[in-house]
Amino acid sequence: MIAAAFPLVRPLLHRLDAERAHDLTIRALAMLPRPSPAADDPCLAVEVLGRRFPNPVGLAAGFDKGARAADALLGLGFGFVEVGGVVPRPQPGNPKPRVFRLPGDRAVINRFGLNSEGLAVVVERLRDRSGRPGIVGVNIGANKESTDRLADYVACTAALVPYVSFVTVNVSSPNTPGLRDLQGEAFLDELLARVVAARDEGGSRAAILLKIAPDMALDALDAICETARRRGVEALVVSNTTVDRPANLRETTLARETGGLSGRPLFAPATRMLAQTWLRVGDAIPLVGVGGVDSAEAAWTKIRAGASLVQLYSALVYEGPGLVGRIKRGLAERVRAEGGAGIGAFIGHDARALAEG
Repeated sequence: MIAAAFPLVRPLLHRLDAERAHDLTIRALAMLPRPSPAADDPCLAVEVLGRRFPNPVGLAAGFDKGARAADALLGLGFGFVEVGGVVPRPQPGNPKPRVFRLPGDRAVINRFGLNSEGLAVVVERLRDRSGRPGIVGVNIGANKESTDRLADYVACTAALVPYVSFVTVNVSSPNTPGLRDLQGEAFLDELLARVVAARDEGGSRAAILLKIAPDMALDALDAICETARRRGVEALVVSNTTVDRPANLRETTLARETGGLSGRPLFAPATRMLAQTWLRVGDAIPLVGVGGVDSAEAAWTKIRAGASLVQLYSALVYEGPGLVGRIKRGLAERVRAEGGAGIGAFIGHDARALAEG
């Protein structure tokens, strides 16, 4: 019903400021009873992170920052949902306007700056849904004005791991000054050690994931992969938004806005970084492919670049929730057409070619 209504609702939403439209969407989803999606094709199931994902198509962080609609979003057919980003203390983020649609490019630029209701609010909402079905993870960050950002990540981890399947350590948002500096080897090593320790001290089975940027040098990627492996990170999320602006963007005026670029223009650089990452870690660390997933073909390419799971967000702005079902149907058709028993048979097959772009 929700998917069928989107073509009628989209023109109205797109007349509104992008952030206002998004807020109304989240409020509406939070009020609706959870829909019951059809059972997924068995060939889409993925065994990863110690769990069985019914399908590999997930919702990326940023859509439901406050964990207000996780169950409704799972009901749209996602195999998993990542809420957040969450920071310890409430913060408003950057001044508005701070999110911009680039319709000619099927893209979005945002500079939210990790606006968050704060850890306590999100913990309460996730505690309230404890015991319900569905794989839900949470993306964590640090407060902009924090004097101890490592402690912020530890506090978020300790509070959230009892209520989620995974925690994604976000050190790659371009909209919080200095956050990407935490991708440096020394900082990252201590950060991951402390986050993993906080998870273990709570006796939780929640997996620890690390989300990285698409626009880093390959020697920096080498260091991140080695550190992640050494510290027991269970998956790498590749990638966050990019600060680069491809020369072929059509919305040239909007492209001047500062912030992270997501959507279709991110697909190529994010997929190259995904493939480069798979060449470094292979089967040792599963990968989550994010950036420009707006079709079954795009999702299939991410899988063949090395992704065990994929995530999307920006494409929903233009395609609506029906996109989830279309991607799943297309993936199942590809698996059967190529004679595989499941998604796992194709992970990383084109990584070397895709790494060269």
